[in-house]
Amino acid sequence: MQYSEDLRRRVVKYVRQGKSKAEAARQFGVSRPTIYEWLALGDNLSSQKPGPKKAYKLDWVSLRAGVDKQPEKMITEWAKEFGVVPGTIHYAMHQMRLSRKKSVAV
Repeated sequence: MQYSEDLRRRVVKYVRQGKSKAEAARQFGVSRPTIYEWLALGDNLSSQKPGPKKAYKLDWVSLRAGVDKQPEKMITEWAKEFGVVPGTIHYAMHQMRLSRKKSVAV
């Protein structure tokens, strides 16, 4: 459940006036851990949507060119280079029908 910004501000103000967190929890009907979180936020009490902050786009052309040049590179290394998670690299390579060719160490 998401609480309104007005309620958040009233609860924080109530606690900062010297009242206890337990008393504020009973008074406003919120849990004490929630009050602790709001106090930790400082003045930024506006509600924020959870989730990714921006969409990541993987440049498949660059990935294909890189894999052709350096087939020994691991998926985790490609992921760090492109700034995505390894699953994204795996998915893209699978869609492009690319497989990592490994040479056997002698």
